[in-house]
Amino acid sequence: MADWLAALDRGAEQRAAAGLTRTLRPRAADDAVVDLAGNDYLGLAAHPEVTAAAATALSRYGLGATGSRLVRGSTDLHHALEDDLADWLGVDRALVFSSGYLANLAAVRGLTQPRTLLVSDAHNHASLIDGCRISRAETLVTPHADVAAVAAALAAAPGRPAVVVTESVFSVDGDVAPLAELHAVARRHGALLLVDDAHALGVTGPAGAGGVAAAGLAGAPDVVVTATLSKALGGAGGVVAGPAEFIRHLVETGRTFIFDTAPPPAVVAGVRAAVRLARDGDALRAELADRVALAVRRLGAAGLSVSAPDAAVVSVTAPGPEAATAWAAACRDRGVAVGCFRPPSTPDSRSRLRLTIGAGVDRADFERALDVVVECAAVSAPGSRAPQSRTEEGS
Repeated sequence: MADWLAALDRGAEQRAAAGLTRTLRPRAADDAVVDLAGNDYLGLAAHPEVTAAAATALSRYGLGATGSRLVRGSTDLHHALEDDLADWLGVDRALVFSSGYLANLAAVRGLTQPRTLLVSDAHNHASLIDGCRISRAETLVTPHADVAAVAAALAAAPGRPAVVVTESVFSVDGDVAPLAELHAVARRHGALLLVDDAHALGVTGPAGAGGVAAAGLAGAPDVVVTATLSKALGGAGGVVAGPAEFIRHLVETGRTFIFDTAPPPAVVAGVRAAVRLARDGDALRAELADRVALAVRRLGAAGLSVSAPDAAVVSVTAPGPEAATAWAAACRDRGVAVGCFRPPSTPDSRSRLRLTIGAGVDRADFERALDVVVECAAVSAPGSRAPQSRTEEGS
């Protein structure tokens, strides 16, 4: 009976030897660490209007939704948020889920029919990858952001239903997918386009409406958009948005919608307030863009290999997984939280720090945090050893 536990221990030892141990770090409410690891891009998670809306809903509705959306979990707040999101994104309808992960599983599965070919970008998020897997459809993974490869895949499957699956802003390096070109190729071959707008919603596009809107594709009948409500909106949950017929299909058949408890009304109310602030948040987005440009300049000037981001994710290459862990731990010891991404979470087997820039961080603290990242880079040099007792941030 103990053999299976011993096998788990051996696996943990192998991951530790490869520098791939993952552990949890509890965060106190009064944590003073400068946050370059979370996804609160616009600083709305603790905005007074957001927390006040959540508090009011908490007192009115109680802690939880008490049921799935189709039983007792749909409140007037859920439906109002869906109307707000559909209007913002410029689509027929939107459907709210309890997480972005579940939204992506539902969207991919809902777009799959017999003989469907899924053409998925190599850098797609795990939720999209898992959606492709559970759909049981044939999935062809194409090189990252390679429109020609997508075109070739679709051309090789004439007459088959197909879906091109991509993120808009990729979560690892922060680069933007060529959405307009992908849509043109998909439409030419009669395929649909599914776009995960998680890292773009609130950050890019007109009034922060995301990457799909920025590409001029809002409301296109052959485009479905997903997003999380936990990044720029500072809340929790996910959304699938697109043609009314598809949203109806998900309500009636989507397992991760039908059988999951609805998001708490207090969270939904807070997200509604965040949507209003994000739509009017051009000044926040301008400050965010300025900080991203500053980070790229300062880190690049220090000789670090930095991505050229199109939104608010900045990737800094580390020599390897142990070096990335040591670098992140050194930053944490000096009061700066950074993301630490290592295989298998990275699609290209490269390790890196991921800095998620937020407009809500004090400007002086932000600039000091950049200095800390540069100064701690020395611990990631080849031959340095990751502290074994430390807990890293990220994946």
